Amino acid sequence: GRIDMLEDRLVGIKSREIYEAPAGEILITAHKALEDLTLDRDTKNYKAAMSAKYAELTYNGLWFSPLRDALDAFVDKSQQTVTGTVKVKLYKAKCTLAGRKSEYSLYDHGLATYDESDNFDHKAAPGFINLWALPVQVANQKKREE
Repeated sequence: GRIDMLEDRLVGIKSREIYEAPAGEILITAHKALEDLTLDRDTKNYKAAMSAKYAELTYNGLWFSPLRDALDAFVDKSQQTVTGTVKVKLYKAKCTLAGRKSEYSLYDHGLATYDESDNFDHKAAPGFINLWALPVQVANQKKREE
């Protein structure tokens, strides 16, 4: 729960700040564990990037800005399924994830095992890989032609 960082103040001055927030670290660890379990990749990645802007607005005193209101709408929608139970272990100032479950979990062990008992057709993978790589191949071919 201790953060030692350099910050860029609104007026452009760098300052060294030390924060201690053990409860905050526990809540963030638990919440991120639920997001990892319940959000799709694109929503999770966008939320992570958007969080930096949200923090910047808050830090710079723009809590009542229209952008913060708009970001709240995204948070409200994206967090609807982020609920469940998380277990953490606390030891020597460390917070470690020990378990998580949610009725909205997107994790399916049958899709994640990569063995003969999983739930998807491995023969489909080469076609997907070729199709996924096609735009990059076309762009590189155009570069070589220049």
